[in-house]
Amino acid sequence: MYKRSYSSTTCSLIRRAASTRKPVSSSPVVAPSQPSCALNQHRSYSFLRSIPRWSHGADWKSPASLTSQIRTASPLLERLQRSFATMAADHPFNGIVTSLPKPGGGEFGKFYSLPAMNDPRIEKLPYSIRILLESAIRNCDNFQVNKADVEKIIDWEKTSPNLVEIPFKPARVLLQDFTGVPAVVDLACMRDAMNRLGSDSNKINPLVPVDLVIDHSVQVDVTRSDNAVQANMELEFQRNKERFAFLKWGSNAFRNMLVVPPGSGIVHQVNLEYLGRVVFNTDGVLYPDSVVGTDSHTTMIDGLGVAGWGVGGIEAEAAMLGQPMSMVLPGVVGFKLSGKLRNGVTATDLVLTVTQMLRKHGVVGKFVEFYGDGMSKLSLADRATIANMAPEYGATMGFFPVDHVTLQYLKLTGRSDDTVAMIEAYLRANKMFVDYDEPQLDRAYSSYLSLDLEEVEPCISGPKRPHDRVPLKDMKADWHSCLDNKVGFKGFAVPKEAQEKVAKFSFHGQPAELKHGSVVIAAITSCTNTSNPSVMLGAALVAKKACELGLQVKPWVKTSLAPGSGVVTKYLLKSGLQKYMNQQGFHIVGYGCTTCIGNSGDLDESVASAISENDIVASAVLSGNRNFEGRVHALTRANYLASPPLVVAYALAGTVDIDFEKDPIGVGKDGKNVYFRDIWPSTEEVTEAVQSSVLPEMFKSTYEAITKGNPMWNDLSVPEAKLYSWDPNSTYIHEPPYFKNMTMDPPGPHGVKDAYCLLNFGDSITTDHISPAGSIQKDSPAAKFLLERGVERKDFNSYGSRRGNDEIMERGTFANIRIVNKLLNGEVGPKTVHIPTGEKLSVFDAAAKYKAAGQATVVLAGAEYGSGSSRDWAAKGPMLLGVKAVIAKSFERIHRSNLVGMGIVPLCFKAGEDADSLGLTGHERYTIDLPSKLSDIRPGQDVTVRTDTGKSFTCIVRFDTEVELEYFNHGGILPYVIRQLITQ
Repeated sequence: MYKRSYSSTTCSLIRRAASTRKPVSSSPVVAPSQPSCALNQHRSYSFLRSIPRWSHGADWKSPASLTSQIRTASPLLERLQRSFATMAADHPFNGIVTSLPKPGGGEFGKFYSLPAMNDPRIEKLPYSIRILLESAIRNCDNFQVNKADVEKIIDWEKTSPNLVEIPFKPARVLLQDFTGVPAVVDLACMRDAMNRLGSDSNKINPLVPVDLVIDHSVQVDVTRSDNAVQANMELEFQRNKERFAFLKWGSNAFRNMLVVPPGSGIVHQVNLEYLGRVVFNTDGVLYPDSVVGTDSHTTMIDGLGVAGWGVGGIEAEAAMLGQPMSMVLPGVVGFKLSGKLRNGVTATDLVLTVTQMLRKHGVVGKFVEFYGDGMSKLSLADRATIANMAPEYGATMGFFPVDHVTLQYLKLTGRSDDTVAMIEAYLRANKMFVDYDEPQLDRAYSSYLSLDLEEVEPCISGPKRPHDRVPLKDMKADWHSCLDNKVGFKGFAVPKEAQEKVAKFSFHGQPAELKHGSVVIAAITSCTNTSNPSVMLGAALVAKKACELGLQVKPWVKTSLAPGSGVVTKYLLKSGLQKYMNQQGFHIVGYGCTTCIGNSGDLDESVASAISENDIVASAVLSGNRNFEGRVHALTRANYLASPPLVVAYALAGTVDIDFEKDPIGVGKDGKNVYFRDIWPSTEEVTEAVQSSVLPEMFKSTYEAITKGNPMWNDLSVPEAKLYSWDPNSTYIHEPPYFKNMTMDPPGPHGVKDAYCLLNFGDSITTDHISPAGSIQKDSPAAKFLLERGVERKDFNSYGSRRGNDEIMERGTFANIRIVNKLLNGEVGPKTVHIPTGEKLSVFDAAAKYKAAGQATVVLAGAEYGSGSSRDWAAKGPMLLGVKAVIAKSFERIHRSNLVGMGIVPLCFKAGEDADSLGLTGHERYTIDLPSKLSDIRPGQDVTVRTDTGKSFTCIVRFDTEVELEYFNHGGILPYVIRQLITQ
């Protein structure tokens, strides 16, 4: 599955000797008393074929266990290690390297001790900032990381308000297949570019451990069947065989890269239950685990006390290749929790409440750190649920420091006692462990929030945004308001006389009907909730009670259960509750993201026709984290996020137009009404089920099995060449044009002259709008492209599955059927106006006309532009369409970074201004006056934008760091990396 490479410390020292420029090391030079090559030793050396093919080497709990094998493998490496140890004497913080003793004698290893700094400012730092500090100290080489960077972090209270820049080196990188395929495509393409420029293509290899979990490709084609898992996997392989073979090629061609096969689980749940180390012990050097991932919900690992967050695929590729991440030192919001959840209230109810609070508070670009007495009342799985939705509340992280609850979870999930003892000893010694049995010192935070857990009430969120929380008791009234309200995030504008419409139809020979609010999709899906045994077993208890009372989900409701790991199946079976889920139609359909990312599969034709022909506002209820319109399914205009037990309850009710406190869910077998309270389990019932059914052995056996792959994956045959042989006829994998005409000379900064407006947007345009991950619509430019190449509609697959083909993704950019472009004067859909001719065209066709005429384009937007999932194609697509700048009220963090990474200029209107207030219609031509010399551009400086109508206005250029300016100078981050690697 993967090969081992020579450690990045080697590369660091070679480059350090060869160049005065900053090297691209992923690892520091360690203390002289330690063997060097420390940080990635467990991934090294491609010739050790006998080592088990898994990312954690011979023993995943002890990455350093390979050291003795490595040392006997090559005398050359031994000599290099000795030379590295000599150079390590130059480490600026050698004096604080400290031994960590084992209780029974000996030592766990050595570490860079924060207490040994003897600086009282460190005692007041949030725990999340201490992780950044330790990383900076350990990686300090006065090249990539300077002592001044360390001082900035220590002085966080004073420096963070000033938005200072720091470098950060994550310990590892995490990918899923939708974002992983284009990352591997880019790496393969970069190898070709290195080759064309006369350099060594083998320089393009990940220098930090990279894990890619294939979890985004399975669709819910088959439901309500004992054979659903196998049937859906077979269809998944039929659709994605070429993609999967490409990823398998990548796992062999690139060192340091593991690919976890399809059917194994959801990336973040696998990360939580297995991949997360919490503390690395690599060749005797201990340091905190940290990770960046190309999925925005990488933050789920924050619940385990591991610092992790989502980055753009472009940033992740640079991190893989040894580039330090440049980031603004964040503010930290302290969120104090007290009390405990009331009986029957779930972690999902809590996270939706927290999301609404933090969204209102404003936490974009910040860390959120949770603390307080209430922490002891939250299970690790509850914490992970809250951490998972950090993107929905806008934070970079939702961090839970390690405490006793964390250690208990590590043992539950199969980590060894020795490993857990090492983790606790290290974190205590380095002041990164919270012991709530001891007096707590006050820590400094940028701002504060608090929540009494007893105040949390059952709720759901929707119908179009995750932070639009609706208390369960208010749901019926809120639904009727949505029907009345004008079209918007909380409105469908259904005329009063049409609100009681009933669409009658025949469902496989039996009479059926739909109304506004009828539930047609009920999906237990997403790592957000399937990683949490309490809500999963709670859902099964609801199903059991419903079966016993004689209730049954209507057969036209598309029900599905997609766990995030095989552990869920094991405890549902042991509890004896899976059979009740099956009786209600919630058969397991696969192990992946499914409905949460739009892989809902088709609705039954009769249901789809009833919705379309009668203009029914149909509903989906899912246990996911995103419900933006058009994401879940094209035919469900109302989409609600709910806990798994509530998903089952709404499936039984068949509608969201219900007051669970007053209205019956249905009629039982005894002819009496059955109410919500009759099927809802108590907290005690759920706790008993969890304690008796969730066992450590389940985790051990599940992850031992994952390492063996599955027959369909193992049978894939792939070439052994290090350069990829591109197939020009492939509709899945295509060589992108990014580096075709690249030279060694950077193109330099550029302004924008006389650009037309391609699109004019309002607020909350998401990456789902920009780069849809759902189905390819039959009349879209992408569909036309596929049909012209002989691909039948049934084989279109999804946009997400075709992210490895730039020609399709360019055509899919801005192709969301629910997108609202002001140039169309209220018309909804993926079209725009070609300003010179006045033609109404698809966005792709309009962009093609502009490019053919040599005319640049810009995009106008409102607030929160680019919110939603982390998608590099939401930046790559506009770049390929010819967009040179985006002018918005505000940007989502990752998307702004991705725009910079692709050479697109992000500009923000001044506070209080936007396109409407400035009288901009989008029919103007725009000139952006950027200096032509890089030295004349500063992060965050003002620039003037002029139009051909005589209007001009001032914007803030959102290059936030000096490093981003350098990327812009090179035409993007990837050309920058290539030039750096060649010159070193």
